[in-house]
Amino acid sequence: MLETIPGVVVAAVIAAALLTYYRLRSGRPARSFADGGTASVTVGLTGTEKPAGLLRWFTTVDHKDIGLLYILFGTAAALWGATDAMMIRTELLVPETAIWNVETYNAVFTTHGFTMLFFFVTPVFTGIANYVLPLLLGADDLAFPRINAIAFWLLPPSLLLVRGGLITDVMGMVLGVLPLDVSALEALEPVGMGWTMYTPLSVEMANPQISVALLGLHLSGVATTMAAINFIVTVLTERPDDLGWDRLDIFSWNILVTSGLILLAFPLLGSTLIMLLLDRNFGTTFFAIEGGGPMLWQHLFWFFGHPEVYILVLPAFGLISLILPKFCGRRLFGFRFIVYSTIAIGVMSFGVWAHHMFATGMDPRLRASFMAVSLAIAIPSAIKEFNWIATMWNGRLRLDAPLICIIGGLSTFVVGGITGVFLAAVPVDLVLHDTHYVVGHFHLIVVGVIPLAMIAASYYWFPLITGRMYNQRLARVQSLLLVVGSFVTFLPLLVLGYEGMPRRYGVYPAEFITLNQIASLGALVLGVSVVLWLVNMVQSARVGPVVRDADVWNLKETGQFTREWQWFEERLEDRRADSTRPESSPERTRAGEGTDSDSGTD
Repeated sequence: MLETIPGVVVAAVIAAALLTYYRLRSGRPARSFADGGTASVTVGLTGTEKPAGLLRWFTTVDHKDIGLLYILFGTAAALWGATDAMMIRTELLVPETAIWNVETYNAVFTTHGFTMLFFFVTPVFTGIANYVLPLLLGADDLAFPRINAIAFWLLPPSLLLVRGGLITDVMGMVLGVLPLDVSALEALEPVGMGWTMYTPLSVEMANPQISVALLGLHLSGVATTMAAINFIVTVLTERPDDLGWDRLDIFSWNILVTSGLILLAFPLLGSTLIMLLLDRNFGTTFFAIEGGGPMLWQHLFWFFGHPEVYILVLPAFGLISLILPKFCGRRLFGFRFIVYSTIAIGVMSFGVWAHHMFATGMDPRLRASFMAVSLAIAIPSAIKEFNWIATMWNGRLRLDAPLICIIGGLSTFVVGGITGVFLAAVPVDLVLHDTHYVVGHFHLIVVGVIPLAMIAASYYWFPLITGRMYNQRLARVQSLLLVVGSFVTFLPLLVLGYEGMPRRYGVYPAEFITLNQIASLGALVLGVSVVLWLVNMVQSARVGPVVRDADVWNLKETGQFTREWQWFEERLEDRRADSTRPESSPERTRAGEGTDSDSGTD
């Protein structure tokens, strides 16, 4: 009997049950939370009280709420993109296409790239900055709270547009059991052109989903640019008078430089995507032979694409520079040089795009100049690494999970950075171009440094955000697995590239099978590590030990009890004061209302 019930009816019943559940929950009286906040049942969008239930999250303009929304969205996208990665590594377990067909393989690595670059890394860093930047500055909120909310809410539809091929496939299957015409849904196939969208392939492929995905990418670029403008204005105008540039924390510096890069790079990507849409749908010839030609696309794309690499990694560098001294018992070594190196990377990142095009037959004199700049950008990166090591030198290292993640990130950055120097040299790049060596180098940075810095930040600020502590032993195990998994997965790719295995191939000669299987085993370790992190975060947020002392990491001892922790300490003191007042005290009522907008996860 159950087989005769259409899937859409089942989905509607489940949605109605969830809605009823949330409405019942939102009708409960207010209750206190561990960090001093109170969930108010009063509905008000601009006052100090927040609405309860889902309405709060759909209407909030509080930077902390929006920060959490960004982080949750980015985490969900990361899990989706990681599923793509596991599908890729599963297919590469064997030389032939035994699991997925070639079309599915192409679609998977295309959407994996889009999802991880545009919907995982950038949103998560935006979320972290949303939450802690105003606290680090001592500001009440970002400069434009409503624009902040709009920027976030542009992202979910843009993700659906980019990944629409898979979604419409599922919808077509569900609605196909009804007497409806689903041919339009079936026409939207997952995109398989590669995340670099090289022309003429991306122009000539007939799949209409490509145009939908381009619109989604454009929308995500608009959202990212809006967030960047907000961060720049906040840092420039919301700092208190006693917080000069020389006292601005290193994470805020990195967010400021990253936002500047976004402001210059993303509008170019948006314009280029519009040109591609016009070529696909209206017969223009921007990237046709009779127009600008396919090389024009590569120039425009990589003029955005290489600064994008630093847009992804500079916030990670900022987190490492901020958190590392806290677990070494020392202040950051060479603060000014790290700031100067951050600015230098930002400026030079716009002068290295053509090293992605050494194999396209460009003028040798141009290749030499781009090779020089590409090699030179390694210098400010090396300065950072030197200063991080110097910070640890003779320090009192505490091997808590954040420090394990950061040391792992420094290690992967050494290997990933040095292997990038080889790719910057024209003779070597011509040999290794479009091989798995490039994939290994890139992922040692993007999967090594960036997620390790993110997870270090999640452990470091978890008590501040949730008012609870996580399982530290499980966190240490998870961190070690993440570091080991990164090396086991991506070091074999460097060797595969040296031996000549090309990237983007789902079918390969049998001689490469052993290294591919080792890499897939490493990916499995990474997957286990991600699951452990997820379980620890969710369970600890629910039932972890309540934090009663804001100095969780003994930062007062070394004079590093910074503004965000001072803010947290004030919230805890408010809670203690509130708990000592009688239940009927009007002061208690007012205190509960007043702390509502300042609480962590209330």
